[in-house]
Amino acid sequence: MDIGTREPTFTVSEAAQRVGLTTHTLRWYEQEGLVAPVGRDSTGRRRYTTEDLNWLLLLTRLRRTGMPVRDMRRYVELARQGDGTLGARRALFEEHRVRVLHRMAELEEDLKVLDFKIDHYRRAELGEFD
Repeated sequence: MDIGTREPTFTVSEAAQRVGLTTHTLRWYEQEGLVAPVGRDSTGRRRYTTEDLNWLLLLTRLRRTGMPVRDMRRYVELARQGDGTLGARRALFEEHRVRVLHRMAELEEDLKVLDFKIDHYRRAELGEFD
């Protein structure tokens, strides 16, 4: 697919930087089929559109929230099938949301332990336990 549009496009490095990935990871997303084939310029180099970047941002957020790659692949498959899969996509996100909320609750508990230890060491440094 040749990019012949006036829409701004981005190189692999620019796209990776904008979405917070390494170029290696960005290419891995492509190899895994998580990203639709990316347009190319007249010299054959990849050029990412704003739409490509938005898609990558969604994928990076899903990954950052701990979504397994298999679920990401499932989402991509469903999205490519069109509007007939809206319910399945919503269900996939709802299931993931429950996992994210559970993980957030775990992190809150972990944070309490850290806060306790920080307070303990601060008080010990001030000699409050002598």
